[in-house]
Amino acid sequence: MAKQKKEKINVVYSTNPDFNFQFDEEEAIETLSKAQQQLYVSIDRKQRGGKEVTLVEGFVGKEDDLKELGKLLKSKCGVGGTVKDNEILIQGNFRDKVFDILTKEGYKVKKKGG
Repeated sequence: MAKQKKEKINVVYSTNPDFNFQFDEEEAIETLSKAQQQLYVSIDRKQRGGKEVTLVEGFVGKEDDLKELGKLLKSKCGVGGTVKDNEILIQGNFRDKVFDILTKEGYKVKKKGG
C-alpha cells in the first residue's frame, strides 16, 4: 500500500467518484544473454573498515537473474556476500577466482583496477 502512495504523488484530489488512478508500469528489463553481458570484476575497500570485497558490476537484466548469479559466485567461492544496487559483492579478495568462474560460464569479463 505504501508503494502505491509513493507512485500517486502527483495526484492530490479528484472529485470524480469513478476516478481510478493509472499507475505507470515499469518496463521489464530483459536479461541479456551471457555472451552479450559485459561484466567488470574489481576489489573494493572503500567504506568497509579496510576489509576487501570482490565487486562485480555491469550486469544488465532482471534482479532475480542477478541474484542467481550472485548465489552461484558465493557458493563457488565458499564465502558470503550480497546483491544490491545492481552489483554483486563477494566477501574477500576473490577477483581472479570470480573472473575464471564468470569466463567459464560464458560471460565477457574484464578486470578493473590494479
